[in-house]
Amino acid sequence: MDVYEKSLQKHYDWAGKLEVKLRAPIQTLDDLALCYTPGVSRACTEIAKDKAKSFELTRRHNTVAVVTDGTAVLGLGDIGPEAAMPVMEGKCALFKAFADIDATPLCLNTKDTDEIVRIVAAVSKSYGGINLEDISAPRCFEIERRLKELCDIPVFHDDQHGTAIVAGAALINALRVVGKNISDVRIVINGAGSAGIAIAKFFIDLGAGDIVCVDKCGILHSGERYSNPAHDEISKLTNKSGMHGTLADAMKGADVFLGVSAPRIVSGEMVKSMADGAIVFPLANPVPEITRDEAIAAGAAVVGTGASNQPNQINNVLMFPGIFRGALDCRASDINVEMQRAAAYALSSLISDDELSANKILPDPLDKRVVKTVSAAVVKAAVKSGVARKAVE
Repeated sequence: MDVYEKSLQKHYDWAGKLEVKLRAPIQTLDDLALCYTPGVSRACTEIAKDKAKSFELTRRHNTVAVVTDGTAVLGLGDIGPEAAMPVMEGKCALFKAFADIDATPLCLNTKDTDEIVRIVAAVSKSYGGINLEDISAPRCFEIERRLKELCDIPVFHDDQHGTAIVAGAALINALRVVGKNISDVRIVINGAGSAGIAIAKFFIDLGAGDIVCVDKCGILHSGERYSNPAHDEISKLTNKSGMHGTLADAMKGADVFLGVSAPRIVSGEMVKSMADGAIVFPLANPVPEITRDEAIAAGAAVVGTGASNQPNQINNVLMFPGIFRGALDCRASDINVEMQRAAAYALSSLISDDELSANKILPDPLDKRVVKTVSAAVVKAAVKSGVARKAVE
């Protein structure tokens, strides 16, 4: 059996990857009186007097909702909330395994932006954070923006920001390998959906001076009007030289290519047309824009992919457990850009000068230093930027 058949069989065996575990013993009548009525009423009145006590007297302080409408699941597209559940359970399992965070799936049977915002905002008082997942663009941008305004807990769209942060850490270290500065390179990002646009904005925040975004319509440029407001916005922030044309045109002389788009759309000739010391990150899953071997054969100096069985895996699991661990620990009201930037540099710092190579620009996802290092950096940035509401020793 291949990995897909093995995984399907295990899902039948598991019948779900999550279960509820008791923290309060219920063995005696006294236990019942303390855990439930009448004793529980005292905890309720304390929270009624001070809503912040809900983080101390309930599990809210360590609980994240993983929310989807099932419209952009992996590479499968709009498959609906029921079919999205295995992915959401998997995400919750990773939260627990890597950061000891209790996460629960919330798969919504609606695609209506207003309804999604209302539902998530209404249930937010049960959680310490909201992780938006696999919601199609451009609705995901508005959903996140509005929820961040309505909720007093962190709202984080991992497909956007988690991907951007890990890609940022990978870029920082890949540039170390080839000896280039981020302010001097030209970066091509193919795929101007939720991930691609977030990556472009984050790279700009890291200091990138020349980014060209490409989508199905070709190179995005400020002289064009786009029906997608996200394309309109990013076209004004990128492509400073006013390039027009196709992906092949954009890649000529480029220093970095990053793809979050479609399989097999980059050829070896396109990689050969890039500058010396080219960095290539084809991240489309499960089939990348170009294979690692093809990119290296065409002259790429550093290649990172989304595959777990190849070097330099650029995967969100390196980020979301640690960034939420830090945000929950300091009871942050937001996961802001300062925290995201700190997380990227913290992740990149785990690769020492001695370890750094073309085949080693990121730590292994199972490296136990990752969550501890990222969360500590996130807490420090949250405190400095004023969104932390709890001191962390």
